[in-house]
Amino acid sequence: MRYSHASKAVVLSAALALTLSACGGGSDDSAGGEADGSYVVTANTTEPQNGLLPANTNEVGGGRVMDLLFTGLVSYDAKGAPVNELAESIETKDSQNYTIKIKSGQTFSDGSPVTAASFVDAWNFGAAAKNAQLNSYFFESIKGFDKVNAEKSKEDKMEGLKVVDDTTFTVELSQPESDFPLRLGYTAFMPLPEAAFEDPKAFGEKPVGNGPYKLTEWNHDVNLKMDVNEKYDGPRKAANGGIDFKVYQSTDSAYQDLVSGNLDVLDQIPPSQLASYQSDLGDRSVNSPYAGNATITIPGYLDHFKQDEEGNLRRAAISRAIDRQLIIDKVYQGGKVIAKDFTAPVLEGYDDKLPGSEVLEFDDAEAKKLWADADKISKWDADKEFSIGYNVDGAGNKEFVEAIVNQLKNNLGINATAKSFSSFKELRAKVTAYTMTGAFRTGWQADYPSLYNFLGPLFGTGAGSNDGKYSSKEFDESLAKGLAATDPTEGAKIFNESQEILFKDLPAIPLWYQAVQGGWSENVANVEFGWNGVPIYNEITGK
Repeated sequence: MRYSHASKAVVLSAALALTLSACGGGSDDSAGGEADGSYVVTANTTEPQNGLLPANTNEVGGGRVMDLLFTGLVSYDAKGAPVNELAESIETKDSQNYTIKIKSGQTFSDGSPVTAASFVDAWNFGAAAKNAQLNSYFFESIKGFDKVNAEKSKEDKMEGLKVVDDTTFTVELSQPESDFPLRLGYTAFMPLPEAAFEDPKAFGEKPVGNGPYKLTEWNHDVNLKMDVNEKYDGPRKAANGGIDFKVYQSTDSAYQDLVSGNLDVLDQIPPSQLASYQSDLGDRSVNSPYAGNATITIPGYLDHFKQDEEGNLRRAAISRAIDRQLIIDKVYQGGKVIAKDFTAPVLEGYDDKLPGSEVLEFDDAEAKKLWADADKISKWDADKEFSIGYNVDGAGNKEFVEAIVNQLKNNLGINATAKSFSSFKELRAKVTAYTMTGAFRTGWQADYPSLYNFLGPLFGTGAGSNDGKYSSKEFDESLAKGLAATDPTEGAKIFNESQEILFKDLPAIPLWYQAVQGGWSENVANVEFGWNGVPIYNEITGK
């Protein structure tokens, strides 16, 4: 437990300092020689969807860059336990009112100071409706969020945030939430320099952060180059000379670059190589579960899939028509595990026997019955297309979506089709604009180690990652009750009860839990993949 608490709240936060076992890979072998700390590591990525602003980055292409570009009050170690970064202390007596002290003398990479106002101003900017930030939902616990985030609101300062002095600020929440400190390592809570607010759009293209690296080049759809930030003074110091993220349109070509030595780290092995990559790479490979899942989202704004009896029946029919294990075996060589809930098994409080979870079990006869029951309410036109969108620059997306489409054709007799998008950025642009005309592949890589992180940001009313526009008062109230629990075990129990509502509504259809299947070249050492499936880039060295 690394938070400095002033009361019995110590016990609560200690229980929240989760230790996960989802990290994998790793080698401190430098081939018998000295590690090369000047080596620039090359790694794969996808093009970020938006400019690099903390509160507007909620996808992996931008996320992996932001985690190196910025540092917040806490970070997470390889096993998911929180580690103080800029926080000197986070104190509370009631889990509702927090006093946060930051370390003095910290600066952004341009030399400007990191102060308490750097956090308060960034959080207010992220929450305000007028700034339309995708991660605004993460601030909803703070008192006054509802006012600044209301549609057409011109207010931009939350009542619950107060700057005390240059190194101290206070946070008042709308209700007690004992896991609040655990969230503070997520991108949305990063600080911003004053220059960011003068022209946020321009800043997003050339961001100035305070993390272990600084962005020196962003050649869109080609690469993002990061140099070491010499002004960084924290636990994640760079052991290398920088990171060059290469944007790939295909993981097959990324893999070829890996085996030929033109790419150092790859965190997604393409399906075409899953049967052989471990023999190809030997001890330079990893296959390990992490806090992530894969889903299909059918937006509630589509005809026949509204949040009503017909929509629920059709989503349940589609879920039961999918033979998940067959796809895992054929596409992923058995490298995934069938989902039994909406979270991930590596998280504290996970339960694989929740009531209602049978809707995730393959049963083609039941699927046909459910679809027929929906037809009794409103007939589905036999010629009507049911499409599932996917991005071609992600490993296995084409293969698994086409497999699901074929199963829906065979098991439901509908005109199911796979719809390709050239990039994750292109797909996410339509998803976040709510202009999709069919279903689409989704998934979640944890922001912080908590069951809530797989529920609130994705399915809470108005949440920034709520891709299907799902809204349930019952679900929202259950989440709020879980957050307010003073005992983490009781909180997890309530979050799991919340999932019983999701099994009925299926705002997304869980498919399987993720495992990181990756590898690295002979040019690097000290490679480890963390609790969330992301390589720990700052620790990688050249050989």
